[in-house]
Amino acid sequence: MSDWSAGYVADIGYTFGLYPELNPLRLKLAFLHAGLAFPEVGAACELGFGQGVSINVHAAASVTEWHGTDFNPSQAAFAQDMAVASDAHAQLHDESFAQFCSRSNLPDFDFIAMHGIWSWISEENRAILVEFVQRKLKPGGVLYVSYNTQPGWAAMAPMRDLLAEHCQVMGVPGKGVLNRIDQSLDFAQRLFATEPRFLAQNPAVAQRVSTLKSLDRSYVAHEYFNRDWTPMSFSATAQQLQQAKLTFACSAHYLEHIDPLNLTAEQQALLAELPDPSFRETVRDFMMNQQFRRDYWVRGPRRLSNAARDALLRQQKIVLAVPRKDVVLKTAGLLGEAALDQKVYGPVLELLADHQPRTLGEIEAALSERGLTLQQLLELVMILSNNGTLLAVQDDHAIAGARPQTDRLNRYLCEMAVTGTEVLYLASPVTGGGCRMDRFTQMFLLAYAQGDTGAAQLGAFVEGVLKSQNQLLQKQGEVLSAAEQGAELRRLAELFVADTLPVMRALGIAA
Repeated sequence: MSDWSAGYVADIGYTFGLYPELNPLRLKLAFLHAGLAFPEVGAACELGFGQGVSINVHAAASVTEWHGTDFNPSQAAFAQDMAVASDAHAQLHDESFAQFCSRSNLPDFDFIAMHGIWSWISEENRAILVEFVQRKLKPGGVLYVSYNTQPGWAAMAPMRDLLAEHCQVMGVPGKGVLNRIDQSLDFAQRLFATEPRFLAQNPAVAQRVSTLKSLDRSYVAHEYFNRDWTPMSFSATAQQLQQAKLTFACSAHYLEHIDPLNLTAEQQALLAELPDPSFRETVRDFMMNQQFRRDYWVRGPRRLSNAARDALLRQQKIVLAVPRKDVVLKTAGLLGEAALDQKVYGPVLELLADHQPRTLGEIEAALSERGLTLQQLLELVMILSNNGTLLAVQDDHAIAGARPQTDRLNRYLCEMAVTGTEVLYLASPVTGGGCRMDRFTQMFLLAYAQGDTGAAQLGAFVEGVLKSQNQLLQKQGEVLSAAEQGAELRRLAELFVADTLPVMRALGIAA
């Protein structure tokens, strides 16, 4: 392994994911639900941006100035190409944390994000990041951090260590990390066949290892096979972040704000008895067997009065980001699947079915006769925002400033789709973030932007791309004939024109 990697997997690239928690606009609803003031984000930073999809989408879709680094030069180069394409305010580097954090030309930040970093780096690097946050995060600024935590990893942690050790000392040299990972997973199955007492005491571990075999190997490599890998309790993380004057604000995962989805009445009552917030979070993790935390921390929390909180809530705009007919009135927490009340959710969705942004205050006023309270409306929005059904909308100034940047970035990504991109997202100037769009949708949008407006034309464009690359469609595991492929692409194009395109226009992705 290369010395510059500091024990982190560098042989293969990270996945091309987009993480909505890194959108500064998202933290507003979470903070308001917690009764806290939030910062207006003019300068933001992502530490360890991977392939750079999130930082580029969030830079292009806003007027925020973004800075960031990732130690892997291949990933940084890919990210920098996206930044050049969008010409957004994004300064991206391929420096180590020590190098980047010692830069003298960085601004002070309103928002700093660390996704998938905290648990996978050395204690030395964690200290560097804490010191950086202490110096560069403004008073009132927010840190987003995600990490593996106890007790959810308690049983699996020794198995992970065994897999990583096997990969290091038993893997066939010269075969590459992916081959060594497969060897390690195969070895685990052989070990389980001997019925070790560890497995008898921890039967769920076998299922988790079996699941690993079905997951994307790039994800598995980065999640399980780094040299440094430390699931940390909430209290241990809090102790370190307190050195940077940070206070836990709230979860960045919206559904974790809705206690009835995750905790029994008895569990909620016990938590309510605990006055210490750090201990309360630790106990909550035991109740939920928490494995992965996504948290917002704030440098100087300011609690809002009820009147101030409600006024800010009523000003926040939202938009329906999927076709109305595709909305399923169900959600799922740790306590299982829950049906969403049609009498409450239906009228809100019908009001938003035209995909025009509306404030919560406008929705509250329009549905006042139904007795919908502002608190009920907030929880409704957070539940439907969790899966991207509803999205927060930024102000008109930000939308106007972001639109030229998202136009450039989206065209670049759609052109990449022609050659088989792995970036399955496009940027929305309306929401300040990204929306998942598969390869066919991106190619349909590219053809539409070039003047092909009918379903037949759009289908023919994509059919020509696939033919030029000797690619064939499959449906239900069967390779389609040429005639079947043409018909299937036309069907998909018709759905694009009828359902997807109106939503893309509302989100500012299509003209």
